[in-house]
Amino acid sequence: MIASTAAEIPEIPEKECAVSDTAGTPAAGRIHLDKQSPQAYHALVRTAEAVRATAADAGLDRRLVELVNLRVSQINGCASCLDVHTRAALRAGETTRRLGVLAAWRDTELFTARERAALALAEATTHPADALAQEGAYADARRALTDDEVSAVLWVAITINAFNRVSILSKHPVRDASPEA
Repeated sequence: MIASTAAEIPEIPEKECAVSDTAGTPAAGRIHLDKQSPQAYHALVRTAEAVRATAADAGLDRRLVELVNLRVSQINGCASCLDVHTRAALRAGETTRRLGVLAAWRDTELFTARERAALALAEATTHPADALAQEGAYADARRALTDDEVSAVLWVAITINAFNRVSILSKHPVRDASPEA
């Protein structure tokens, strides 16, 4: 979850820390890494803040940053980060139509060449063992993006991958925010 401030990082009340598995029983042995090791987590938040500044300095549109955050979170299956970054993308002016087809971005004409290059690079960063895909994505990114933009996209993808792991391994829940919940 790449946030501009620590206030955008969701605080999970202690009563919500008892996470359940699919059978409805408490998730055995799970701790919330952010709560258990707050100093390390806050260092990750500071990294995210620096990455956000790097992306802005490189001229990356906030919507593109959120598309990268979302695509990586889709690949990793991080519900918590998908929730946070869908809302952030909408606040940044992204459309629900593009968000709805993001998982199949290659099969649409809704994304620009720059966005496609960034998304491919983010996917290659998330699957670094696929050397062939990584080389192709990097070459495409170098043609479509400046060096500063390539670096910023890589940092965004690296950072959201880290937040995905924290949330997934902690089993951070996504709660219904409606008044009746």
